[in-house]
Amino acid sequence: MRSPSRRRYLAGLLLAPLITGCFASGGGEESETSGGSRLRVALAFPPAENYSPYGADATLLTRLGVTEGLTRLDANGTAIPALAESWSRENDRSWLFTLREAAFQDGTEVTPKAVAASLTHATRAKPVTAALSGVELTAEAADGGRVRVTTADPDPVLPLRLSSPGLVMLSAKAYAKKDGVSPVGTATGPFELTKVTGTTAATLDRFDDYWGGRAHASGIDAKYIADGTARTNALRTGETDIAEAVPVSQAASLDKATRRDTATTRTTSLLLNTKSGPFKDAKIRAAAREAIDTSAFAKGVYEGYADSGVGIYGPALNWAADKRVKPTGRAKAQGADGTSVTVATYDNRPELPEAAQVLKQQLEKAGFKVELEVREYSRLESDALDGKFDAVLSARNTMLDTGDPVSILASDYTCDGSYNLALLCDKTVDKAVAAAESISDTADRQDASMAAEAAVLGTDAVVPLVHQRIITGVGAEVSGVQLDPYERALVGAGTRR
Repeated sequence: MRSPSRRRYLAGLLLAPLITGCFASGGGEESETSGGSRLRVALAFPPAENYSPYGADATLLTRLGVTEGLTRLDANGTAIPALAESWSRENDRSWLFTLREAAFQDGTEVTPKAVAASLTHATRAKPVTAALSGVELTAEAADGGRVRVTTADPDPVLPLRLSSPGLVMLSAKAYAKKDGVSPVGTATGPFELTKVTGTTAATLDRFDDYWGGRAHASGIDAKYIADGTARTNALRTGETDIAEAVPVSQAASLDKATRRDTATTRTTSLLLNTKSGPFKDAKIRAAAREAIDTSAFAKGVYEGYADSGVGIYGPALNWAADKRVKPTGRAKAQGADGTSVTVATYDNRPELPEAAQVLKQQLEKAGFKVELEVREYSRLESDALDGKFDAVLSARNTMLDTGDPVSILASDYTCDGSYNLALLCDKTVDKAVAAAESISDTADRQDASMAAEAAVLGTDAVVPLVHQRIITGVGAEVSGVQLDPYERALVGAGTRR
């Protein structure tokens, strides 16, 4: 691996505050970067797709500081420089991104050709990565250290889209095998994935040639602990330094100094299978919606660490409330009359099985017969996407994939959506989403997003239950943890113990 140039190293030291300061952190003084203790991190979701950056595992890689895209989001949801130091729009379909001087973890340079190749591989992923749902994109090297990214249709939010964890840059070595893509030693972040122990653990070492300056921690030892109580206990007993997704039932057991709650754009919803089974009937879906009391979830299950569901977008998006449109065209509810339904959820987020029990009681009170199916997420996802359940109770960060409010609608609720757990295919919804996608003005795009949200809610394919706050457990000696409302970041170059 080539040594970093002095210019890159000094520039990295100057840029490090920009990297670590985008989100609220644990505070504390910065330390020298020459040594640094290893960080022990307990994560809730084990890899489900062999660390592929194109699916659910993408955020594992960004949260551990392994992968990066051309852009990233700041706390306000604005696209800011990452591997691209600047960009400009050539015309309504073409953008130029100027790359900063950086290296991949295998020692090769981040060049326009390598970046174009990474983006091209992402466009060919099957199923399509969520950020590219409904988007046809091409990339090519341009002069002056730039990359030209062109879309088939105008895409006014392309810089936001390119911040997606599913559109990160990897070296040519990552694509050497035809049957997958490997981020092991091929990414650009401050930490290099060096060893994977199945779905139970991963070892990461500091990447000394990181463009943003050497990380304060010498590495990360990550463990995947699906049980929320076990994650919390590991923090309490000093076995881990950072525990993500602490259950609300365990929050009080942590000292206030080690308990951080963050408002997020994550919404817990009930997705109803509109393609097959009893919820194919809109009248039965309406009956389920009318049976649900969302306040019971916010006050009871989430113990105040959530707000009652008001829509797909929650109060963390401060513009949404004033722009919300009342759903129209809803079917009239039909009596359940003993209709049997299977509701599936996962236990990586401990509140979900509890929420499922409350949901079961409410639906049964309305006349449904409910069977619950609770699994670990990696064992649930494929069956859920294949429509093998009548309903899925899921927690989804609505701004995770792109930071654009329209993108979640395209991926989750349109006929061609890549994460359409409701299997919804509705012409009115598709038309509303397409209209929103074509708008470039921010305020107008938000208005169109809310109109499209109303169209989705009008189908009763989704019943928003709560908008969550996420609790992160942080050891007393740890600083620089990235408390990200979009849940893309957790450990960065400035995180240390």
